[in-house]
Amino acid sequence: MPFLRRVTQNAAGCLLCAFLFYGATYLSSHPENPPGLPAPLNGTPPRQYTYRIVNRYYHDRHAFTQGLTYEDGFLYEGTGIKGHSTLRKIDLETGRILRRKKLSSLYFGEGITFCNNVIVQLTLSGRRGFVYNRDTFEMLRHFEYPTEGWGITFDGTHLIMSDGSSTLYFLDSATFKGERKIEVFDDRGPVRNLNELEYIEGEVYANVLNTDRIARISPETGRVTGWIDLRGLLSTEERSGTTDVLNGIAYDAGRKRLFVTGKLWPSLFEIELVAVDK
Repeated sequence: MPFLRRVTQNAAGCLLCAFLFYGATYLSSHPENPPGLPAPLNGTPPRQYTYRIVNRYYHDRHAFTQGLTYEDGFLYEGTGIKGHSTLRKIDLETGRILRRKKLSSLYFGEGITFCNNVIVQLTLSGRRGFVYNRDTFEMLRHFEYPTEGWGITFDGTHLIMSDGSSTLYFLDSATFKGERKIEVFDDRGPVRNLNELEYIEGEVYANVLNTDRIARISPETGRVTGWIDLRGLLSTEERSGTTDVLNGIAYDAGRKRLFVTGKLWPSLFEIELVAVDK
C-alpha cells in the first residue's frame, strides 16, 4: 500500500499525487478501531527476532515494491503506482530485469505470488486480480474481490490475501472465491496495516505498513507468534534520499534463504533471523 514519505526525483509530480490520493483513501477505508476484532490477550507475548545480513544484492531504486517472491532460481517482483506498475522477473545476483510486463495505467499493482504454476497479481483499488503465464507473462484471466488488494501468498492449498486491515482472507486457488478469513492479533490486540505477505514453513510472514517489523502469523488462529525487528537494515544515509518503507518478503524454500527489501530501496538483503533472549 502506498504512503507519502519520499518520491523519486524523476517522477516527483506523478508520485506525489498518487501518494496523496491513496493515503487519503487508506485513512477513510481503514478505521482506527474496526469492529469484531479480538480483545487484547494477557498470554505470552510473541517471540522477538532481530537479524544478521548474509548477502546484499542490487535492487532497482525506481521499483515501488508491492510484491516479491522467489521461484526456480529467480526473483519475481510486482511494483506499484498507476502508470508505472509492472510485473518483473529478475536475476538475483545482478538485479538485471529479465522480463517485464507493464500494467494498464488504470491499475495500481500490488502483491504477487505463484499458485498452481501461474503468477497471480493483485491491484490496489481496482478490486481486480490478474493471472499470468509464468514463462511469458501473458495474461490468462482476471478475477474480482470485494476489498482492496495489498499482499498475497499461497500456502499450497489457498491463496492468502491482505487488504491493509487486520484481516487475512483465504481464497480458493482454482476459483479465487473467498472461503474464510481470520483476524490477526498479538498480546496487545489487533495487528492492522498488514501488507506484503509470504508463506514460510507453515506461517504467514507479513510486512506491517510504516514499520520496520514483520509479523509471523499462525494461519490457523491469526495469532502473531513472532515479531522480526528490521530497524537499521537500510542505513540512515541511504534512507535520506528517495527511499520509502520496508516492503517485500521472498523465500527460497530449497536453500532456506530469506530475502527482504523496500519500496525504492537500492538493495535487497538476504538475512538470517536471530532470536532475542528474554
